[in-house]
Amino acid sequence: MNNQASDAPPGDAPMTLRDVAAAAGVSLATADRVVNGRPGVSAKTARKVHEAVQRLGFRPLAAAAELARARSWRFAVILPGGGNRFMMDIADNIRSQADWFRARRIGVEIIEADVFDADTLAEQLAALPGRFDGVALVALDHPRIRAAIDDLVEGGMAVVTLVSDAPSSRRQHYVGIDNIAAGRTAGSLVGRFLGPPRAGEPGGAVGIITGSGSLRDHAERRFGFGQVLAEEYPHLTRLTPVEGRDDPERNRDLVRRMLADTPDLVAIYNTGEGSVGIGEALAEAGLARKILCVGHELTPATRRMLLDGTFAALVAQDPGHEVRSMARVLHALVAGQEIVAAQEHIRVQVILRDNLP
Repeated sequence: MNNQASDAPPGDAPMTLRDVAAAAGVSLATADRVVNGRPGVSAKTARKVHEAVQRLGFRPLAAAAELARARSWRFAVILPGGGNRFMMDIADNIRSQADWFRARRIGVEIIEADVFDADTLAEQLAALPGRFDGVALVALDHPRIRAAIDDLVEGGMAVVTLVSDAPSSRRQHYVGIDNIAAGRTAGSLVGRFLGPPRAGEPGGAVGIITGSGSLRDHAERRFGFGQVLAEEYPHLTRLTPVEGRDDPERNRDLVRRMLADTPDLVAIYNTGEGSVGIGEALAEAGLARKILCVGHELTPATRRMLLDGTFAALVAQDPGHEVRSMARVLHALVAGQEIVAAQEHIRVQVILRDNLP
């Protein structure tokens, strides 16, 4: 009796490219790229596919009709869990694109993750191969996450970073705004709204609340913000950034402490979510509309605070455009199509009470 395992399917059914992909441990899109000689696959992965082709006796021409009929893809989108309203808008926009995905035989699964925890996020990335052809993720710029992304790309998966980048990884594309420019914009807004100090008076202190020191988008915003204040508004003192993890309650406590410790506080810049907690702390201290606030993203909460004057301005990005761009880019990567760079440029927007959409 022969107990040796075989990669071949039972019976006389012809081999398909799906069988090759399964035998090689890669996605269908990767197997297709290798068999058809298209670029974008590492030598190691290509070797696995070629070995599976030989082992199974796969004939590409015989399978071409089957592939044309049955080609489909699975994408994962990894977003922060919890009550982050902007990320909820991203998820809502993904669901609203259901017809677009269905027309292209694409299945999409939204996976919530603690993107502030590198170990947890890395484990979720490691579980994707074999289940998905591509992934878009809000990336933590951390060695474990960069390594996990590189492993996915090495295995033939299309990887796109969304909103927050990991540029030193092998991800194929970043979908999001220029966050240094966004931070510089916020710095210019704070400086111009406050204006020059009165003669003989100090400029005052500016508090900075950030979601995480390891999220690239927040780090780049802080960098751009600091650049402008140092270059153009040196009379303003920047306080050491404090982490609120996009949580309203944490942000409320941070502002309470900031007010107690900094009597000359004149402005607060929030690089991420949780702005409602900032507004609550200022309101309970009787300082709403007396301390300048600039934040990010238009949500129901930030809209209300723009209207009542708690926040003077928002630096925003369009979640709908980002989702459409993410979908087009992932589809182009797995289908071997060209990415139209100009179409995928995401603009930095400034929103005031006077131009609310």
